[in-house]
Amino acid sequence: MIALPAGPRRRWVQLGALLVFALLFLGTRGLWDPDEGRYSNVAINMVDSGDWLTPRRNEDVGHWTKPPLTYWAVGASIATFGRNPWAARLPSAFAFVLCAVLVWRIARRLAPGTEDVAATMYATMLLPWIGSQLVTTDFILAACETFALAAYVEGRWGTRGRMGYALMWVGFAFAFLAKGPPALLPLLAVLATELAVPGRRRAFSLVGVSLFVVIAGAWFVAVVARTPQLATYLLGNEVVGRVASNDFGRHGEWYGWLVVYVPTLLLGSLPWTLPVLRAARGQLARLPQWRATAVRAAEPEQVLLLGWWLLPLIVFCLARSRLPLYLLPLFVPLAISAAARFVQQDRAIRWPWLGIWLVVLLAIRVVGAYVPSTQDARAWGDALRNRSSAPIARIIFVDTPAHYGLRLHLGAEVRTISSSPLARAEVERINPKFDGDLVSMLKRDPTQATSLWVTPQDRWDDVRRQLGADGYVPIPVGAAYRGFVVFRPVRAGVASGVILGQ
Repeated sequence: MIALPAGPRRRWVQLGALLVFALLFLGTRGLWDPDEGRYSNVAINMVDSGDWLTPRRNEDVGHWTKPPLTYWAVGASIATFGRNPWAARLPSAFAFVLCAVLVWRIARRLAPGTEDVAATMYATMLLPWIGSQLVTTDFILAACETFALAAYVEGRWGTRGRMGYALMWVGFAFAFLAKGPPALLPLLAVLATELAVPGRRRAFSLVGVSLFVVIAGAWFVAVVARTPQLATYLLGNEVVGRVASNDFGRHGEWYGWLVVYVPTLLLGSLPWTLPVLRAARGQLARLPQWRATAVRAAEPEQVLLLGWWLLPLIVFCLARSRLPLYLLPLFVPLAISAAARFVQQDRAIRWPWLGIWLVVLLAIRVVGAYVPSTQDARAWGDALRNRSSAPIARIIFVDTPAHYGLRLHLGAEVRTISSSPLARAEVERINPKFDGDLVSMLKRDPTQATSLWVTPQDRWDDVRRQLGADGYVPIPVGAAYRGFVVFRPVRAGVASGVILGQ
């Protein structure tokens, strides 16, 4: 948010500039698998089926790795603005805008006079900028958490009182619907502030907690009632498993937090890395003085801001599932803290240099649209479309993870299957690795006339032998694409008379 001369139109000009900044070139890049493809695929399945309660990879297999808020947001956007990358990314872009606006609001309460600098810092930091261009849960989570803390700030420092505290719990309820228990980590900062700073404590009221339970719990109760084994899975695999094990292969080594989070904080806060480090160092240096109640009582704002980024960061470092975007919500308190110290030291934003940085950010977005990537679902869609003149209703990936972004770019159902037979227990478990096996897929549609199959070249011989054992001949469709064979299985008796892809 650029500082402008005071006037009644100032905030609207700032907001308009922020919206243009967030939405420009939003759809120039195709969806990148796996994350963008996976989330958009589930959202489109909700739109097509009309079932907004159950996240699904396809009509037969559920997708239970995250609660539904992101799918709802992406699905609503796609239903409104069409099936394109711009619409799929729109919720993340708006979440970015909301966070920047809330940063301005929170800074105005906690450090009056720093709000323009705080919002400008946040809106131009590298990690929030990158996150606003991705179809993931992370920015929607960040927006919900920031709303919750903004409501708490209004309740404690503003004029909202109990209404602010109630809205805080509403914000945390929606954050919980975005990512489950990790969404409650900022509550540690609220709890620390309530306990450390003398005064009336109303944040943890019965009304607020009840609002949280009703809003956040309704979906979980509904889906567990349908599928009772979900309760064990969601708690065991998606919470305990991600925190205590390295089963997901996300830098679970003891030093993993150094590898992931140190570069994320240093590079992600560019071009404001030095102000952020100075502010963080200054807050940490105050910890010994905060042993005195009088000192804490005089600096409640700093107690909240430090707890807001430090306590979740400690939990993230201890947990054994670590990814850069996990830290995205922490950039809100870091930006507010950095702006407060920045202004306190009588520093000023150098607008010519910031203008150059904005050009760099926009260039990153444009260049990303034209640099070839093996994960670009749009390129995959073009390649598969060019290989077949017949309609493509289904893309089947054999012995390899699916490119779910094809659901949006090609309009086809996407599945991943095993060439080897699967036990019934494997197929029916929550979030199975495969949607089925080769035999079951052939039984489902013996002709496979509107399907394209894809398998890695190093699996081609095994897949061909397995198809032959089941009475089919795989007919390649065009040349191999990026190390994958594209083919259609045809019954052995009619294979000699079939010409595909013409």
